[in-house]
Amino acid sequence: MKPPRRARRGITLIEVLVALAILGLVASLVYGSFDAMRRTRAGVDGASERFFQGRSAISRMAREVQSSFLSMHRPLLNPGLQVSQTIFRGTDGGATGDRLDFTSFSHRRLGFGSHESDQNELSYFVTTGSKARQAEGDRSTRDLARRESAVIDMEPTTGGVSQVLAEDIVEFDLSYLDGATGDWLDHWDSSAEQFERLPRYVRIELAIARSLPGPPYRFVTKVPIALRGPLVFGLPEGLGLTPPEP
Repeated sequence: MKPPRRARRGITLIEVLVALAILGLVASLVYGSFDAMRRTRAGVDGASERFFQGRSAISRMAREVQSSFLSMHRPLLNPGLQVSQTIFRGTDGGATGDRLDFTSFSHRRLGFGSHESDQNELSYFVTTGSKARQAEGDRSTRDLARRESAVIDMEPTTGGVSQVLAEDIVEFDLSYLDGATGDWLDHWDSSAEQFERLPRYVRIELAIARSLPGPPYRFVTKVPIALRGPLVFGLPEGLGLTPPEP
């Protein structure tokens, strides 16, 4: 007697649908894991970049501010021959951010054989974000900018080249310690109120927004200035410096 042939059994539509559902669930779990890792890495990279920008900006400003100077070297008999002016002017900008314009001995010559010295004009100020970036809605971002001119002229607050030191800043606040009174001031002007004088210390506070939600990164430093008064050339001692304050 011939044995009966086994019935051939295929895959039903329900089994296919169940397999596709399981495959889709596994794929969504895998994608969610990789997406979370990607977002975490992007957040860590963004936080590291913001923190690096803040530390670099504070370090650079501290190095340049402590090299500030004023000079009395000018033609007294014929003021019309004066070709340069040194200043130290700190302006209180309130919520929009402060500004500092000064002359310094911090210039670095990058070109071989360039006719430049270590003197320069410097400015720190807050400007609207230089890139097409928006932080929230229609509120534009703000950057901390640095202006430098290798030549000191009669317009020490303009000219030169500007560059961004830090992006997406929340606060830029400067204060100045008056060595004569011991008071901290929110402004300074070596051509008016503090005539031909430099502050003893400059306090710099910089706050940079996080790339992720959370409080901003804050960087604070207090910078001493070696010179108290202007340089005076032709002293009998041959020093060319005004004596420091006691």
